Amino acid sequence: MRDFLLPIMTIAWKDVLLELRTKDVVTSVLMFALLAMVTFNFAFDPSPAVIALVAPGILWVAFTFAGILGFNRSFTLEKENGSLDGLLLCPVSRDVIYFGKLLGVFTFMLVMEAVLLPFFAVLYNLPVLDLKLLLLAALATLGFAGVGTLFSAMAVNTRSREIMLPVLLLPVASPVVIAAVESTRAILEGAPWGEIGRWWGLLIAFDMIFLIVSSFVFGSTLEE
Repeated sequence: MRDFLLPIMTIAWKDVLLELRTKDVVTSVLMFALLAMVTFNFAFDPSPAVIALVAPGILWVAFTFAGILGFNRSFTLEKENGSLDGLLLCPVSRDVIYFGKLLGVFTFMLVMEAVLLPFFAVLYNLPVLDLKLLLLAALATLGFAGVGTLFSAMAVNTRSREIMLPVLLLPVASPVVIAAVESTRAILEGAPWGEIGRWWGLLIAFDMIFLIVSSFVFGSTLEE
């Protein structure tokens, strides 16, 4: 187990150190997501009824497209610096590389969401700093990052990587996004646990499917 976990942590820590030095991914992602939230705030009448209806969609649209931007930047830097070839030469299995990159991306997205949620709460006057909502964000982010890591590794070898990634990713990840939006709406409306738990079950199922399938096909994706 240690031989499996240590390389994963090392790859993820390498991504974290690189981001701490350059701040390329976090800065661009945070600015994009914050701009999207502010723009939506001016796009409609901010009455309580309207906000309750559209706020969950706004939140996850900002998280989703900011995450896509982060996926692109993460693997583009690896490709441009030649470090992706170095990773492939490491004496570890391809699923270890996948989980290491996934852990790094997942960490970046969680940091982004932790910074953006207070801004969202102030802009839309909603109690989003709720334990159930935070757990939901972690579940949805894990599934989205799991499939996003796979498709970003696939798209980085194409000429139109900025276009190919959302084209490939969004149709596959749409169940996660839809479940996250519906679950957020139910939490903000104070719905019973039965309704919330139904969407959480869907998220957990898709997380498991995405992680297992992506880890198996990641190696062949990198080598094509």
